[in-house]
Amino acid sequence: MQGTGPFGLPVDTALAADAKERLASVESLLLECVRGEDPLLTEASQHLVEAGGKRFRAMLVLLSSHFGDPAAPGIVPAAVVVELTHLGTLYHDDVMDEATVRRGQQSANSRWTNTVAILTGDYLFARASDLLADLGPEAVRIQARAFARLVRGQIQETVGPGEDADPLKHYLQVVADKTGSLIAVSGQFGALLSGAPAHVVDTVTSACEKIGIAFQLSDDILDIASETEESGKTPGTDLREGIRTLPTHLVLAGIGSGSDDARLRELLGQDLTDDALHAEALALLRAHPAMDRARADLRRWAEDARTELLTLPEIPARDAFTNLCDYVVSRTG
Repeated sequence: MQGTGPFGLPVDTALAADAKERLASVESLLLECVRGEDPLLTEASQHLVEAGGKRFRAMLVLLSSHFGDPAAPGIVPAAVVVELTHLGTLYHDDVMDEATVRRGQQSANSRWTNTVAILTGDYLFARASDLLADLGPEAVRIQARAFARLVRGQIQETVGPGEDADPLKHYLQVVADKTGSLIAVSGQFGALLSGAPAHVVDTVTSACEKIGIAFQLSDDILDIASETEESGKTPGTDLREGIRTLPTHLVLAGIGSGSDDARLRELLGQDLTDDALHAEALALLRAHPAMDRARADLRRWAEDARTELLTLPEIPARDAFTNLCDYVVSRTG
């Protein structure tokens, strides 16, 4: 019998029921954590929580806990920790990006001020730390190291690659630090706090980081290839904003040798806020061999994750993880 898991993927019925019940507990604790004595801080903290979201990281904590005891007392708090941390980074990201919209609603920095948004993000990090304190020193250490990676990735993205650095390698390191690190911790927390064997914890952690990287790469591809707003953004948003992602890095690295390559590289070095130039660059990029190479790289990351997952005990949670590997590839067509 099968039920529905993350992203509507089929999972074992009992696993789906357990995930639904525990996600409700996660949501309840999450709302409790962002409710405080100060009205403005409470309103600002609840802003993104109530806007929704997939709770993807929380779901990974819950799934990975099935490699041990999923009813262990630290599982739900750990799921809330990773969600609070993720939400806190979104408040800060919107300030740095001068974003006006987040999850279909006015961003906190736009609705209030940059200062309020930054302090709200800090407050969510503090609430996450408060929960962590009850999970033991190892959990605190894991979270601290992941947070250091998040900050390092943001700084590396802001500064860009050095003169002697490979821009593509630099980009992939940024993706691993900014996106892969917290998704890895999600799997690690679930397996570790459920009492799973050490080799299972290590395998789940490694596979989840690869899944996180694959998700970001699939977003890169969708931003260019999708005709609709499948990626949650207007197609070509990264291109318009001058953000170099996997496909554009591959073009600039010399993938392909067609007659349009020189023109595309020229366009990628320009301001593409002009509608005509943006449309030209998007059309050339969609037809470029770099897109096939990007899809191949995505498949490799997902397949590497799957290979690691298949060494784990054959239980419904493992099937849910491998289905996730299939999904991250299939969503790009």
